[in-house]
Amino acid sequence: MSNKIYPIGIQNFEKIRRDGYFYVDKTALVYQLAKSGSYYFLSRPRRFGKSLLLSTLEAYFEGKKELFAGLAIEQLEKDWARYPILHLDLNTQEYNSVDSLKEKLNIALTGWEKECGAEPAEKSLATRFEGIIKRTSRKMEQRVVILIDEYDKPMLQAIGRPELQEAYRSLLKSFYGALKSADGYIRFAMLTGVTKFSKVSVFSDLNNLEDISFRRNYNELCGISEQELQDSLGDELPEFSRSLGLTESELCDKLRRHYDGYHFAPDTAGVYNPFSLLHAFKNREFGSYWFATGTPSYLVELLKRHHYDLDRLAHEETDAETLDGVDSVDSDPIPVIYQSGYLTIKGYDPRFGTYRLGFPNLEVEEGFVKYLLPYYANVSASKTPFEIGRFVREIEGGDYDAFFRRLQSFFADTPYETITGLKPERDTELHYQNVLFIIFRLIGLYTKVEYHTNRGRIDLVLETDRYIYVMEFKLNGTAEEALQQINDKQYIQPFIADGRKIVKIGVNFSSETRNIEKWVVEGH
Repeated sequence: MSNKIYPIGIQNFEKIRRDGYFYVDKTALVYQLAKSGSYYFLSRPRRFGKSLLLSTLEAYFEGKKELFAGLAIEQLEKDWARYPILHLDLNTQEYNSVDSLKEKLNIALTGWEKECGAEPAEKSLATRFEGIIKRTSRKMEQRVVILIDEYDKPMLQAIGRPELQEAYRSLLKSFYGALKSADGYIRFAMLTGVTKFSKVSVFSDLNNLEDISFRRNYNELCGISEQELQDSLGDELPEFSRSLGLTESELCDKLRRHYDGYHFAPDTAGVYNPFSLLHAFKNREFGSYWFATGTPSYLVELLKRHHYDLDRLAHEETDAETLDGVDSVDSDPIPVIYQSGYLTIKGYDPRFGTYRLGFPNLEVEEGFVKYLLPYYANVSASKTPFEIGRFVREIEGGDYDAFFRRLQSFFADTPYETITGLKPERDTELHYQNVLFIIFRLIGLYTKVEYHTNRGRIDLVLETDRYIYVMEFKLNGTAEEALQQINDKQYIQPFIADGRKIVKIGVNFSSETRNIEKWVVEGH
């Protein structure tokens, strides 16, 4: 059995160190942060170690040298100074109104004022914060360290409600503006969150705030690298692999597919999701640990509101300016989806400064696409795994008629509020493409699927152990025309020498009935 105690749900550095929990040493990067700058911003997905990072910085600036025994920083730091800390965590409350945010800030300010004294002349939240920083510094005869965790929680909860988000923005911009006013009293400040808001930025006055979210040298500041896994968890691999009947090499490959693959800067090594990875090692089994802790309903609302073509999720392209910030009034949901951790950087073209995005790993892809299905098709979330299982078994067994009848049922009585506001023909085209993308992407988790769209035409190659299906989809054409196109363009040519049975299927989708109208089949 493992002798490691995994810190599942524990984000306090002091508790981890004093109670003997497993810890991946990030203190060399902590030292680099502390010595090379004063004001930082870092965005990372939820449950990626941001809170633990701030807790580590807090222990460091409190001068608790004994907690860092045996870690990299012990050899780096020669002067352990103690600084007063102001630590604000906005992740501990639901924000349904401006008053709820004011209440949260007021509680924090009141607590600090008990330590340093209150000033009656300070009435606003911002002036109180500024006064606290200055008085704390004078009282302790040392500059202050300010740590703000999940700064954007109120803003995220107000996505889709522009008036409320503007009210939050105005309040937080003024509140964080105290950092600039009290600059001479601040030794170090770090703010973390999931997203960086651009045009509605709460940081527009903080021109000295360094955003390290895309910096190569801080790519591994949160998360676990492959090297860290091997160095810190390598001794656990033999028992873990035996428990699953895998070789160590097979286990490592499976861990990479499920939990690795996050890139926070171009041309960097992949980073594992720490929450899922540690759960897998603790439980000795694979699961959707990270995805299960939060449902991305606000992301689905963005996709629906902006009539997003889901096929783009698999190969989205964008630029640094778009990725770097979120504006709730923009028509592009990609920055929020990227910064929330459902997409990551897969490639970079320095010539044009463009990024290619994709799902980071299997856990995220499967969880997100499964979550999308009930929003686009007539199937409940609880039945999604069973329906996909039926699809896969029908395809594997060669029962394509049952497959298409089931597919027809997914289009019946679909909630078409997902595509309101578009022209009727485009409504139908986009909607059926999105449903097919979800279904074939999920089927592709268990079979091999090559899928792409081009203005209403869907070319699909679906491979199982016994069959190769080559499908062509038409919109308001005929199934016979679709099948003829497969033959005319010799889509099956790459598979002629394959020993499996080739099945050609032409399919027509009718905008009038908003469903699959007919399919015709030809086998080889």
